[in-house]
Amino acid sequence: MNTRRSRLVAAFAIAALASIALAGCSGAAGADSAAPAADPSSLVLALVPSQDQANLVDTAKPLTDMLTEKLGIPVTGVVSKDYQAAVEAMGAGQAQIGFLPSLQLWQANDRYGASVVLQTERNGNITYPGQFMTNDPDKYCDTPVVERDGMSFCNGADAPQGPAGLDSITKIAGAKVAVLGPGSPAGYIYPMLALKEAGVDIDSGFQKVPVTANDASVLAVYNGDAEVGFSFWDARTLVKKDKPDVGQKVVVFGLTNEIPNDGVAVSKDLSPELQKKISTALADYSATDEGSAALKAVYSITKLAPADPSSLDVVARAAQQLGLQ
Repeated sequence: MNTRRSRLVAAFAIAALASIALAGCSGAAGADSAAPAADPSSLVLALVPSQDQANLVDTAKPLTDMLTEKLGIPVTGVVSKDYQAAVEAMGAGQAQIGFLPSLQLWQANDRYGASVVLQTERNGNITYPGQFMTNDPDKYCDTPVVERDGMSFCNGADAPQGPAGLDSITKIAGAKVAVLGPGSPAGYIYPMLALKEAGVDIDSGFQKVPVTANDASVLAVYNGDAEVGFSFWDARTLVKKDKPDVGQKVVVFGLTNEIPNDGVAVSKDLSPELQKKISTALADYSATDEGSAALKAVYSITKLAPADPSSLDVVARAAQQLGLQ
């Protein structure tokens, strides 16, 4: 854990330098040692790479600019190298706010006492399925391919509510499959658990093609680098602007069980007052047209609502079944 923590600190050092220096400052010299540390003079917002990492900080700039204005202190966005790195950043004091998937929200709270303050809504839904997608519908589709809003589906996967089409996932055996890192609920945990429960050997039963983000999984299938890919529903929209025919070339043929939505965690080292300011600013922002558009651009979020931390237990149990905790 020390080596991992050191690598993480180095990765975040440039963007988080001011925050690191100030986060540990206590009050004036001679203050009572039991007095709480002062809130930092700047904050770091950890973003996870669910899409194009190169542009994510720029995409999130309206969000960090809004927080800077509302809180009265600079807020900087930083993209972590993977989902788990964002959790460790919060534990190491390198980030004070995290936009995290459901498992990482649970981990940030369980390991480091972070407060889970908000969860996302997407088109009124507080859960979502992971999807199985392919460029070989003849192999995986047991029903005719149908088109909805320019996107192709089969096996009832156009719902969009899981589970659906899981009888066909055993055909993955022996195929090349685009897989996100083990920290991704939709890109790893739930699809892998579905395969395991269907009797597929998830260790050596198919060839894993590692990808770093949901859009990369879509592109791996689109480009033929993988026959099947995992992602959140419907990650194809992330690449449709550059690949207008993605909805025809990449067909969704299965959906996992429902996954709790991602959300926002804040560091336990922040005062309750600052935690409240952050959550209120984000929730209020999401209720405006400008804020909804900004959040949709970052993570396809349409609204932020008060969190129910207990709802995250289900994804923690799913990860435990795969030996990931």
